[in-house]
Amino acid sequence: MNRIDMEVSGGCQCGAVRYHATEMHDNAHLCHCRMCQKAVGNIFAALVAAPDDAIAWTRGQPAVWRSSEHVERGFCANCGTPLFYHDVHNGRTNFTIGSLDTPGAFPPGGHTGTEGKMPWFETITAIEDGGATEAGHEAWAAAIRASNHQHPDRDTDAWSPTPRQR
Repeated sequence: MNRIDMEVSGGCQCGAVRYHATEMHDNAHLCHCRMCQKAVGNIFAALVAAPDDAIAWTRGQPAVWRSSEHVERGFCANCGTPLFYHDVHNGRTNFTIGSLDTPGAFPPGGHTGTEGKMPWFETITAIEDGGATEAGHEAWAAAIRASNHQHPDRDTDAWSPTPRQR
């Protein structure tokens, strides 16, 4: 795994927690293990690492849950966005690729935890493409955009996240 001089930023959906890294690793991957599935609420976790010494939390702090003796998982306590997987022994933090402002810059190059891979995973690229979010649902999509509380995919000087609702 190589270190790459590359600055990235990212954060949670509501904007309460933001981070910045001045270096990244070239280890973008999909982890299919059951712990990662549960942590991100999906069939895999898409992850890419930054060296711990290259990371700064620029707004707020993540909540952390220790999922094993070796692993901490970080998330936003306000909106619940999964932010990272951190092995406490290896000096790097694997950010969820979806929490990055530029997730397209990190195409996965491998799979780990394949014992948990869904038996139908290889078939998902053949599923019918339903098109853009708005296709056939223009009024619904317009209402969502009009009331959107999501933080933009960039750093902002100020942002007031909507408090948790329930």
